[in-house]
Amino acid sequence: MKITKIKVYQVDMPFTAGAYFLSGGRSFEALDSTIVSIETDAGIIGWGETCPFGISYLPGFAVGARAGIAEIAPHLIGQDPRKLININNLMDKVLCGHGFLKSALDMACWDILGQSSDMPLYDLFGGMQTKKLPIVASVSDRPEPQQMIDDINRFREKGYFHFSAKASGNPDKDIRQFQAVASQMKPGEVLLVDANTGWKQHAALRVVRALQPYDLYIESPCRTYEETLSIRQQTDLPMMFDEVFQGIDVLLRAHRDNAADVVNLKISKVGGLTKAKLIKDLCVEMGMALTVQDTGGGAFAQAAIAHIGHTIPENLLLSVWDCTEMTNVSVGQGAVVENGYMMLPSGRSGLGVEPHSEVLGQAVAQYA
Repeated sequence: MKITKIKVYQVDMPFTAGAYFLSGGRSFEALDSTIVSIETDAGIIGWGETCPFGISYLPGFAVGARAGIAEIAPHLIGQDPRKLININNLMDKVLCGHGFLKSALDMACWDILGQSSDMPLYDLFGGMQTKKLPIVASVSDRPEPQQMIDDINRFREKGYFHFSAKASGNPDKDIRQFQAVASQMKPGEVLLVDANTGWKQHAALRVVRALQPYDLYIESPCRTYEETLSIRQQTDLPMMFDEVFQGIDVLLRAHRDNAADVVNLKISKVGGLTKAKLIKDLCVEMGMALTVQDTGGGAFAQAAIAHIGHTIPENLLLSVWDCTEMTNVSVGQGAVVENGYMMLPSGRSGLGVEPHSEVLGQAVAQYA
């Protein structure tokens, strides 16, 4: 089997809430998703997606994704997409780093492998371990605590019981806000206080000490690994790594240092499904809990999240993220969301997403 054509699509995904707010005054009104299709001489088409969360969240941005794909795609023509190691080695040879844009191409190749094998990706990744995946609701920073509580109540009405509440970066405001929110949590609910690296070390220490009496997780308090480790060593609250976790080297270091209890595995951030599967297997072997997410996107990213999530044992899977709940734009039909859980329908091979061609529109680039 050989790759004969690669097409690139661009889709704007406005937030249904109008805007989304992170620490440090960062805000975004829409996400810019890049979707690729890889066609083969066997008539199989694979789909992939990468969608950076704005331009100030992580290194890499949407326009850069399409520019990087333009460099790599011509070199993939004629290659066998089922040979994932070869594909990834070739992409790394052509372009150093920039794993977030390689993720879309890697995902599409996995889709082809699954379709050609007549198997869903979760079976190729090791088999179903958890059938119903609890979804974490992403709760934007708000000016007042009651506004955040109201947002959480709206998620509760939809069946959600995991909440990732975003910090402002102002320790006085965050202490007041999260004390109020934590006091409203119900039995069985999970609260993650996510600073998105927005606290300075001294501010992070103030916040975690103020929140010590509550049952919650601290996620990504500081910008560097060393600052985060320092906070970890001064609190009993469980710590989740996100932004500072970029790959296997940090994972092994965090395990050695006892720096984290949970790893937020974002597929495009680590360079695609090939590397995400390896990291997932290492975490399971080492007994580190996981939440599976991506940096944004539509049905293709959502399905990839679900496939990885399904292969994690229940006692090590904290949650998954439904990236599609932030927008009304639907690029395809993949995973099913019901009453706070995500699952993939049976009987579909590969990624299992049916694209909505009318939403994708015309390709913005094509390579053959």
